Amino acid sequence: MIETHKDRAVISLSGPDRRKLLQGIITNDVEHLKDGNGVYASLLTAQGKFLHDFFLSEKEDTIYLDCEASRLADLFRRLLMYRLRSNVEIIDQSKNYVVVTSDEPMGDFDITFQDPRHPSMGYRAITEDTSFNTSANAYHARRIKLGIPEGTHDFIVEKSTILEGHFDQLNGVDFKKGCYVGQEVTARMKYRGKIKKVMLPVKLSGPGPEFGTNITDEKGNKIGDLRSSCDNNAIALFRLQNMQFDKEYSCSDINVTPLRPSWLKD
Repeated sequence: MIETHKDRAVISLSGPDRRKLLQGIITNDVEHLKDGNGVYASLLTAQGKFLHDFFLSEKEDTIYLDCEASRLADLFRRLLMYRLRSNVEIIDQSKNYVVVTSDEPMGDFDITFQDPRHPSMGYRAITEDTSFNTSANAYHARRIKLGIPEGTHDFIVEKSTILEGHFDQLNGVDFKKGCYVGQEVTARMKYRGKIKKVMLPVKLSGPGPEFGTNITDEKGNKIGDLRSSCDNNAIALFRLQNMQFDKEYSCSDINVTPLRPSWLKD
């Protein structure tokens, strides 16, 4: 089934310097944009804090950036700021394209690729066909059950770090590429093992409380907080030293049980 993402928007970048511009500011390597591949990446503050995440695809000398619609204006402004004198045309294409996803390949679309974060996330496409009316609920159910954070559903702008959301294990950052905004802080966290908090999938004993609701242990001490939820699954941020997998904790008037995602490496 094709799922329409009304909460997503599209920005296009064309011109001979489009790759060079992105390569110098985003967390992933734009050279991965080949053979129809999609790239997942983020834009950070100079201090290494989360600003935006997005998907990149390329067709006929144009890069298409699939981002959160509610924050498009801020991302667009930042891209223009970084452009300086680069020969790049940046256009808001939100009125011309929609973002759709599916758990199966979508070969009928010109701009389509497998979600680079995890095979079970299915496929993404950018299309001019606006006739699709299905919601993206199934998509978010998939990603939350897998424990895959996304955008401001789970990250806090200018506060979260991408390694809290496992960008290194979800193919969202390339530690071998050159410099990008926030690179020094992100690399230091990675190689010095300074990641103290991470997002994990949790099972809920009841309806999910609102974003940011505290999670506490049996002594009432805060050990984390809830992020996005769907049905009896959610994503939560935990302090690693204070939590155990498969143990119940309190969150408002329900219990949450953190699970180890299948893709998580030691």
